[in-house]
Amino acid sequence: MTLKDDSPTAYSLYSKDQKRRTKINPLEEFFPPLPDRKYDVILADPPWDYGGKMQYDRSVIRENNENFEKKIFLSSASFQYPTVRLKDLCRLDVASIAADDSILFLWTTGPQMANAVKLGEAWGFTYKTVAFVWDKMVHNPGRYTLSQTEFVLAFRRGRFPSPRGARNIRQMVQVRRTEHSEKPQEVHERIMKMFPKQSRIELFARAAVDGWDRWGLEIPESGIIIPDGTENGQD
Repeated sequence: MTLKDDSPTAYSLYSKDQKRRTKINPLEEFFPPLPDRKYDVILADPPWDYGGKMQYDRSVIRENNENFEKKIFLSSASFQYPTVRLKDLCRLDVASIAADDSILFLWTTGPQMANAVKLGEAWGFTYKTVAFVWDKMVHNPGRYTLSQTEFVLAFRRGRFPSPRGARNIRQMVQVRRTEHSEKPQEVHERIMKMFPKQSRIELFARAAVDGWDRWGLEIPESGIIIPDGTENGQD
């Protein structure tokens, strides 16, 4: 007869932590309203949903953490902000704020690459190329290779917004990663050099950047940022 093993498991510990730490959208509506104006340049950093996928280290292995006395390391995008499934992201009417001739720059990761193309097209744009590759200069565990990069895809609606600015902007961005989901401002700056006179907005923004209107939820729960068209000195 085998006695029941009542010792804790990694799952029994981190499943409770997962429920406690998962961020919930505080709004009655799924998204806050979009601004009532058109933009030539749109930069978006969608809160991609990974199906609750966890990132964890060797602390979940019993042999390395006897009786799990040490805190188990686990992380998830949903711990940082409310994540959104692709079908719900596609509902956002980005086309309503896009000028007839406009550019969409869309942040994505390797696992979300195909979804990013679908999303850009659902928003009314045509996929063109990989605009930027961010070398985070540190890596995370990966199922295939170590994960060290994120990407900004370029989509277009109509023609290139004019007048064009710099045409010698480099694709590779090497900036060391800092906080979870925090993107390098270098990308904003390079886009501004490419399109210096255009109206610009960042969707799902988590920080204020000069020269850009911004839209999205602030995390932690400190309210909604909605552009008024003047706060960054844009006409």
